[in-house]
Amino acid sequence: MGVSQHGRTSRLDLADPTLRQWECTVLVADPEQGIVLDRSAFYPGGGGQPPDHGVLLWQGVQTRIVGTRKGDDLYLIPADGDPLPPVGTAVTGAVEDDRRSLLMRTHSGLHVLCGVVFRDFGALVTGGNMEPGEARMDFNLPEVPSDFKTRLEELVNTEVTADRAVAVKVLARDEALALPDIIRTQSNLIPADEQEIRIVDIVGLDVQADGGTHVASTAQIGKVQVVKVESKGRANRRVRVRLVN
Repeated sequence: MGVSQHGRTSRLDLADPTLRQWECTVLVADPEQGIVLDRSAFYPGGGGQPPDHGVLLWQGVQTRIVGTRKGDDLYLIPADGDPLPPVGTAVTGAVEDDRRSLLMRTHSGLHVLCGVVFRDFGALVTGGNMEPGEARMDFNLPEVPSDFKTRLEELVNTEVTADRAVAVKVLARDEALALPDIIRTQSNLIPADEQEIRIVDIVGLDVQADGGTHVASTAQIGKVQVVKVESKGRANRRVRVRLVN
């Protein structure tokens, strides 16, 4: 396990989130478990971000990939009825670009939302989920002003149009956890045995531990619409957002 390796698979998705096609070799092809590659740019899912979809191309054959199962290895899940490439086969992997790109924009948009709510309202995240182009995030917010929805949308889009750089780095555990406010969730979700921690920094706004894929700057997110703010208990508010361009 780690930032650059999961089991026998090198994580190309985190090394270069813009990579959409690459060459690799099949290490496992199990009809029950799935397919393991030596190198993969498929994001396997995690932190609220869904797994990538895409294809493996081999010897004139196409195998559609519709998800990932995590274990000691990353097992790619083929579409029902699609053939499995034999172990040892050289294949071309390709990530579905529209889905991944939209998820990257959505994930970065949630970090902007999180940064704004933490900075301006002092609230931590209690939960969240995303799909391509839309998402929800829950915050520990007992009270909100009457114009919260409108103000929040304005504040978020001000940060988007500021075109802040989104920088990614990997730090040793002790160094990462020494950063102030690095955990923006109410519960610390970093595994106790993780010795390297990936940090996503929206420069000047938000710095937090995160394992997902992101755009290079906030202007690439596009306009964010705050669709709805819901009460989910005495001290919890759910904010629903979507990208509108």
